[in-house]
Amino acid sequence: MKHLFDSLFSPRRRAFVAALVGGLTTTLAVAQAPATGAPIRIGMIEGLSGPIANTGDAVFRNLVWATERVNARGGVKLPGGNRPLVIERFDSKGQTDEALSALRSAIDKGVTIVAQGNSSAAASALIDAINKHNERDTARQVLFLNYSAVDPVLTNEKCSFWHFRFDAHADMRMKALMSVLREDKQLKNIYLIGQDYSFGQAVLREARSQLAAQRPDVTIVGDELHPMARVKDFLPYAAKIKASGAQAVLTGNWGNDLTLLVKAARESGFDGSFYTFYGNALGAPAAMGDAGIGKVIAVADWFPNVPTPESEAFYKSFRERFPSPADDYVHMRMQLLVEALAQAIERAGAAGPVNAATIAAQLEKADVTLAGQRARMRGADHQFQQSLAVAVMDRQGAPGVKFDVEGSGYGFRVIRNLSPQQAELPHTCTMQRP
Repeated sequence: MKHLFDSLFSPRRRAFVAALVGGLTTTLAVAQAPATGAPIRIGMIEGLSGPIANTGDAVFRNLVWATERVNARGGVKLPGGNRPLVIERFDSKGQTDEALSALRSAIDKGVTIVAQGNSSAAASALIDAINKHNERDTARQVLFLNYSAVDPVLTNEKCSFWHFRFDAHADMRMKALMSVLREDKQLKNIYLIGQDYSFGQAVLREARSQLAAQRPDVTIVGDELHPMARVKDFLPYAAKIKASGAQAVLTGNWGNDLTLLVKAARESGFDGSFYTFYGNALGAPAAMGDAGIGKVIAVADWFPNVPTPESEAFYKSFRERFPSPADDYVHMRMQLLVEALAQAIERAGAAGPVNAATIAAQLEKADVTLAGQRARMRGADHQFQQSLAVAVMDRQGAPGVKFDVEGSGYGFRVIRNLSPQQAELPHTCTMQRP
């Protein structure tokens, strides 16, 4: 498995991957005896070095844990014998051109299923490249599984038969956030800030639209974009936010761009609320501290404090597998992605040959349930339909906050649940099928 280490530069990250692969190998040896066929390889194209490397490592843990679950029950069941799932890493270094280079490398190594998510710009470029490749090289067609790139255009104007999105897109997430924001009657002034690329632009565009429709009494006192993953000091931005008189900030920022923003806001003395897409992970709660209690609001497909026994057991299982607080980053949608893929491969195998096209045809009909969470793929645009939740930050131990985030002492209490039907939005996709 030497290729797993090729893109890792620090000893700490090498040690992490060695331990993770070691755990996977043990699982394969002990629990996967029935899976005797060649592994089904999934190429994860993600930033594994550079400023967003922590997000790439976090995704890797999620996907490996999901494949371990499938492999522990015997792997993917096919007529010729059961086959295990394996995740292979390809480092995009957080850059679109490197993501395209990683795609070429994956194809050259015989990988026909790729997964990516941490950049809508990279996802858009990958869709274009895969469309062209699949038309040109029908013998090596590639399937693209998207777990986090949420620019709405990807399943609307740019929809592709080869691309499947397993995250709620930005407009769906905004709809969920607005269901809470519109009830905040004390809110009069809001500041919009985001990363200057397709996703960040889409978030602010939709924020303006939904605020105008649902809270025309709220004044937008700031509206700006900043370079993605290049700002080291957000204090100047925080100073502008505080000076604007904003009572709340709405942002789609993720990774270090979110952590550094909320940390700077706290240091500047800003005491307003944060309406976020990703404020529940990757250092943001610890950066905000007590200042975030009751004020940091996040939207997600699932939270650890979803109040059901199935959800609690699911989360405890993840923490047993990854006990370090630094590794506390689990997403239900990434688990459902792997479950849906395994389901689609098995159905394709039962009907005939297994390749990217036959898997895609079955993935259009995916309907999966895990830990009490059910979701289905909408075949018309390949947008996953699942429940969404909105939660507010509070101290661990407060009512509804049994679990904290990353050992910070702060967790998120669910305050709003949207069913898949409530979260669903119409699409403009005109799907072209081969």
